[in-house]
Amino acid sequence: MTTHHVARLEHPHGPPGVLHFYGSCHQLPLNHDIVPDSASRLLELVDRLGLVRARDVAAAGIPTVYLTRLVRAGALERVARGLYARASSLVGEHVSLAEVAKLAPRGVVCLLSALGFHGLGTQNPRRVWLALPHKAKPPTSAPVGLVVVRMHLRALAAGVVVHDVDGTSVPVFDPSKTIADLFKFRSRVGLDVALVALRAYAGSAHRDLETLRRYARIDGVERVLQPYLEATAA
Repeated sequence: MTTHHVARLEHPHGPPGVLHFYGSCHQLPLNHDIVPDSASRLLELVDRLGLVRARDVAAAGIPTVYLTRLVRAGALERVARGLYARASSLVGEHVSLAEVAKLAPRGVVCLLSALGFHGLGTQNPRRVWLALPHKAKPPTSAPVGLVVVRMHLRALAAGVVVHDVDGTSVPVFDPSKTIADLFKFRSRVGLDVALVALRAYAGSAHRDLETLRRYARIDGVERVLQPYLEATAA
């Protein structure tokens, strides 16, 4: 976590009316309504959480108006409605998953996105595949395209592992559940994609056929999957 200390309001060699944070490359236009301590606390919060929502800022006791001011100053970036990050910090490989997880806390990264996350497929989806309960509303302001898949609560709770992605907690289905889901939703992703993923899974350190069968039963595709498992084992 990077801590920004305000040493003085105006740098002796800089232009007047500019607020300098030592140890940071960001300069904030000085405004009589800006309290340096609040700006510093907000930047610390963003550094700690990676992505913040306005309610995160309010819960920390920081006026949310600082979000707008720091965006205008170039210190923060508005990545979606109500979602902010450090400017130029969104460069991680899976940052889109973190952005979506912040906006859809009931969702789980699934199918092609989970497959790519675990390195099991040749797919590199431009959109995020997200599993949601049947009545949950998907986020309307996601900064990336979404493919929403509906699951019943038992299937949605099985095989979920929470990963830290750029400081954000992101729920992702584990490899075994992902393979079972690919066969469950084979009409959407393609049976060929499911078969390629199954072969990669069977030859990887993630292989756990008993767990895969258990998830297949939850998904109702155990009989569908069985002959492909036998062919893979042969």
